[in-house]
Amino acid sequence: MRGHAPGHSRRVRVEVGEVRALRFDDGRPVTAASGIAPLGSGWLVVQDDATVAAWLHDGAVEPVRVLPPVDGHDRFAEADGTKHLKPDLEVACPAEVDGEPAVLLLGSGSTPRRMRGVLVRLSDGRPHVSAGDLGPLYARVARRLGLPMEHLNLEGASRHGGTVRWFNRGNLAAGVPSASVDLPLESLVAAVLGRGDPDAVPLSPPREYALGEVAGVGLAVTDAVALPDGRMLLSAAAEDSPNAVDDGPVVASALVLVEAERVVVAPIPEIGGHVHKVEGLALRGAGEGRVDLLAVVDVDDPAVPSAVLELRVLLP
Repeated sequence: MRGHAPGHSRRVRVEVGEVRALRFDDGRPVTAASGIAPLGSGWLVVQDDATVAAWLHDGAVEPVRVLPPVDGHDRFAEADGTKHLKPDLEVACPAEVDGEPAVLLLGSGSTPRRMRGVLVRLSDGRPHVSAGDLGPLYARVARRLGLPMEHLNLEGASRHGGTVRWFNRGNLAAGVPSASVDLPLESLVAAVLGRGDPDAVPLSPPREYALGEVAGVGLAVTDAVALPDGRMLLSAAAEDSPNAVDDGPVVASALVLVEAERVVVAPIPEIGGHVHKVEGLALRGAGEGRVDLLAVVDVDDPAVPSAVLELRVLLP
């Protein structure tokens, strides 16, 4: 198993453009945004504290139910005593179903309730949703990563052609590095749709990512996006959390360029004096020496709307 070491000689710079608070058209906040991927003419944003996603399209922000209520709840919060019930959808990744574009949503796996997959595609211009239990696959991913189940926290994924690279966030305070495994997209989609066995989805050997630390807190992967030139960008947060379930103070966030066995870390500038914990990335466009991204931010406060950021990343 080979790790990735941080590099500093080749600079990557992150510029923040427009910042927009996300609210549904009825005024309710979009909270705990944890992933974003293209859907139709817009973008699907998944909330990790809800059974409803947000579809940003044609100037609207529309709710899309992605899972049924859990014990009568559609939103979940620690203050309400319902956090343990949430499906904790953390991943939004471009996918395909029967040759048509789709968005793949995946739970974090940090508790048994958080081991579901969801596929969202358009039928006659409207979202169509399918979901399936992936518990056996999550157990195998944990074993492949060499982790007990309580340290599993699968928060990001990137698509590389016919392959999905699935990232465990890690927690250096608990001795858990950020790591990933590769899965065939077709097999994963089949498992979600009930056309294939979750226990039979092939898994690659793991990759580990050493991203360094800020103020004594380790940077850990929150999402990833594949670039047209074959490289990859990760989002990472330095969150002082004791485990895979509880939130903690975020002291820094960064983007990380991964090229072969090398990583280059670039801080995301603070906005209004605040660190924004980027948890989801999507590619908007690319040009010579740059890529344009959309990023969504989880502020870990159910009363505060998540933000969507336009980022320009200048690459070596």
